[in-house]
This record gives sequence, structure tokens and C-alpha cells, in this order.
Amino acid sequence: MKADVVIVGAGPAGLCLARSLSGHGLSIRLIERQPEAELAAPPFDGREIALTHASQQILEKLGIWQQFTPDEISPLRDAHVLNGPSPYALRIAAAAAGKERLGCLVPNQAIRRAAYGAASECADIKVLYERTITELSCSAGGVSMRLSNGQTLESGLIVAADSRFSETRRRLGIGSRMEDFGKTMLVCRMAHERSHEQVAWEWFGYGQTLALLPLNGNCASAVLTLTPTEMNRVMSLDDQAFAREMERRFDRRLGRMELLGERITYPLVGVYAERFAGLRSALVGDAAVGMHPVTAHGFNFGLQSQKRLADTLLGALRQGRDIGEPGVLQRYAGAQQRTSWPLYQATSLLVRLYTDDRGPTRLLRNAGLRVAQNLPPFKAALARHLTQIAR
Repeated sequence: MKADVVIVGAGPAGLCLARSLSGHGLSIRLIERQPEAELAAPPFDGREIALTHASQQILEKLGIWQQFTPDEISPLRDAHVLNGPSPYALRIAAAAAGKERLGCLVPNQAIRRAAYGAASECADIKVLYERTITELSCSAGGVSMRLSNGQTLESGLIVAADSRFSETRRRLGIGSRMEDFGKTMLVCRMAHERSHEQVAWEWFGYGQTLALLPLNGNCASAVLTLTPTEMNRVMSLDDQAFAREMERRFDRRLGRMELLGERITYPLVGVYAERFAGLRSALVGDAAVGMHPVTAHGFNFGLQSQKRLADTLLGALRQGRDIGEPGVLQRYAGAQQRTSWPLYQATSLLVRLYTDDRGPTRLLRNAGLRVAQNLPPFKAALARHLTQIAR
């Protein structure tokens, strides 16, 4: 079997890339280890994705946004950053950029379902379900692979989109910088007594990090980050005891809270690939850059990476060039490097600064928030960055 492009991983990044490349005369194959039923109706995984205006624009162009139901889209008006019990806080207001909202929140489950639905409508996209790559060889002439069912597949380009722990990236001989933050993140939905006013919170406490993502009504996605040992204790609580625990941790700012559904935990690991392209190969999404979730840039950045690769490949195609040639792929890799490295480094620095509870660092954190809060041009610039549209 032959294809022009093989994408490994039918998660949101891989599906969006396939949809971006569709309709331009390319045959596209997606290799996915999950069965079709789990792609068509993915289970709830607890994650709510903060989408920027630019991401919304991309999803609309791909026909994905239109598949969300109204109750799956929660407006995100402002963001509030707090530091322990300090009175200093940073408020990022959409109004500072002349907008009604910074973005919106959509469940990751809904994004996965809608992306699969949009890709399924394209005749030039075919998903190979319940398969993995067992052998992979890239040469100047093309890519050859053997799949777990014994089938062989050849293509002109292979793209890894199979998570920050990408097996394909390893098979391509591309290393990565992995940063284990030594923490576990818990996500769950909670009902609460007082209104969140569509404001997201990022609360760097001492010994914990809290986030509140406002959903429709008096409901929010609560995110708690702790050491694994402390998280084990929290996870052992029954639902009522857990709700009281979260009320206390949120300093009862939202009044009484009740758990809605299940609690799900994830290890916090950041990943940055040593390079984003190789011989007839490229990386997108978390396989390229797996961000710490503190700045909510992860999915947005992954969405931008697939757009950047698709634009580069389609530009080469219009010029009659081989989309797998080194010059084409290095153009993408260079742009991805220039865009991602400063943000990845800044995010890691922010995490280290705001999770270091030593006395001098606490003072530095307070000073930083105080200065930022008293600089309206800085806050307006942040708001404009979050509300800008795709280019």
C-alpha cells in the first residue's frame, strides 16, 4: 500500500493535519492504535482546553468548530493570577484588548470527536485502526514501514503526532529533552455556590498549584497539582471528603463545592524534541513540543504546528516540489524552532519560579506580580497576544 503522507497518531494534532492537507490531491493515511469506536466517541478525560481566538479560527476553517454543541463552548472572559496568600494579583482582561473574551473552553473529548468527524468526511483520508509501526526505514527515495498486522506501507513523508512520549520520534532517531516536574496533576469538574464570572484562576499556592477553568453555569474544571505522595492521599478521599478538601484549598472563594463525575490524574512532564524534521519525516503537536499546562498553550501551540507544517507542504506542492525533500521540511523545522523555543523556555522558567516556595523566591514572585499589575501596557499586551487571530 502506498500513500503520499502517513501521519502516526489520530489525536487532535494528527487529525487536524490530515484535514488541513485534504483536498489538494494527496493520499493521506493515519495510523492509530485505538479502535474506531474510541475515535468516533472518545471517553471523557477530564481536560478542558483553553482555545485562543487564533485556534478558533483554525478550527472553523477545518470544519471542526461547527461540530461543537453550544453547551460544549464556555466563554473565557478574563484570567486572574494569584500567588499564595499575597494581596498582589495579576488580572488579564479581554477588555484591555478591545475584546469581550480572551478565548473559550472546550472539552478535549469534544475536540477529539469533532476532529475525527471532520477527517472522516474526506475521501482522501484513510485511518488504519488498531495498528502500530513495527519496522520503519527512511531514505532519500521514500519511507517504508511494516505495521503490526503484517501489512507494508510506503510513503513520501511520515509525520509523528503520537503524543509527547512518541514511539515514532524514537524510531526516527530523534531525541528529546524531557523535564519531569515531579508533580501530579488532578483534573475534575465541580459545581460551586458562587459565580466564577467566566474568569480563569491560576493560583500558585505554597506546596500546591490550583487552577479554575470556568464552564457554563456555576460549574468549573478544577485543576490541582501536588507531589505524587500528597496526591495519593487526596485521591483516596471519598467524594464528599474530596469536595470539602477542594473548598479548603480554594479558600472557600466559591462557597460550597461538589464533585461532578470522576477525578483523573496525569504526570507532569515537559518534552522538547531535538529537531522537528528529519529524512522525509516531521514532528507536530506534543511529539514536537509537550508544554507544561500552566500557560494553557499546549493544544494551541500544537494546532499552530500542524498549520505551519501544512502551509509549508502545500506551498511546496503548488510549486511542483517534492513535499518530502529536505529543503521543504527544514523550512518548517526552522520556523517551529524559532516560535517554540522561547515560549517553552519561558514556560519552564515560570513553573520553576512559581513552584519554588523558598523565602527569597516568594518575595520575587510577589514583586513580579505587583509590578505586572501596575503596568497597564504590559497587561494589555498580554491580552492582545491571547486574542490575536491566526496569520
